[in-house]
Amino acid sequence: MFDSRHLRVLREVARTGSYSAAARELGYTQPAISQQMRALERAAGTPLVVRVGRRMRLTEAGEVLNRHAATILSALASAEEEVAAIAGLRAGRVRVIAFPSGSSTLVPAAIAKVTRRHPGLRVEFAEAEPPESVERLREGDCDIALAFSYDGDDPDQDAEGAVADLAAVPLCADRLYAVLPAGHRLARRRRIRLADLAGERWIAGCPRCRGHLVQACAAVGFTPAITFSTDDVAVVQGLVAADLGVALLPGLALDSVHHSGVVARPVEPPSVRRITAYTLPDLAAVRSIAVTLDSLREVAAELPSRA
Repeated sequence: MFDSRHLRVLREVARTGSYSAAARELGYTQPAISQQMRALERAAGTPLVVRVGRRMRLTEAGEVLNRHAATILSALASAEEEVAAIAGLRAGRVRVIAFPSGSSTLVPAAIAKVTRRHPGLRVEFAEAEPPESVERLREGDCDIALAFSYDGDDPDQDAEGAVADLAAVPLCADRLYAVLPAGHRLARRRRIRLADLAGERWIAGCPRCRGHLVQACAAVGFTPAITFSTDDVAVVQGLVAADLGVALLPGLALDSVHHSGVVARPVEPPSVRRITAYTLPDLAAVRSIAVTLDSLREVAAELPSRA
């Protein structure tokens, strides 16, 4: 294995023709130059320079190594510059995965903050529901995964999986709302008791949200009659507006899409989901990841209080 410092010495000896001149150019002592050249020759396993009169001349092996040293040192300098640019936030890439209602509310504003402050950073985005988003983080498909969990979830059985191995950044609590047709008999109430919707048809969301709906209804004494299931918030509200059922939606989903034919009322007993950004512990120390997490935290703090 060749040391880059020794390769620089070799280049300077080849250029100046002597150890003493190379020492002056590099700011070393002549014994230090001699020592580094001996170390390089040991690594090469053959002599690299010979003395001819007062000058040092490269051997055939020295000529070959000197020729490649130029390319190696140039590539190393380029790599050092690129790494310095990333460390200094002048360049770099951050990959974010988020669930739909987070990707339409939290993510755009956070990306805008990051790119405004650090124009050299490139933030890439993809969409996935938990637990898929967290699994893709573990598989290396992203650097930050946004996920959610509901109040009352068993931490050991959480849909995001066991997350103790991940760095977690809590973002916000997102209150749940009963979504009813505008002409519904309960639409004028300021709050809706979940038990009062026991006889309704229900429209469920993603598997995670469907599970929470069933759990919340069971807690107040009934099993919801789920007639439609869709991950699309606009479709959910369209079905509700057409009087085909009622739904339970989080505030972020209502911020992203709000149909004029529905009303949304806080549900009783209150229920919230917790929004969290996850990354790998080692990635949390990377400056580009850290500033993106900071921006997500800032955007979440700017949301209206929901819980």
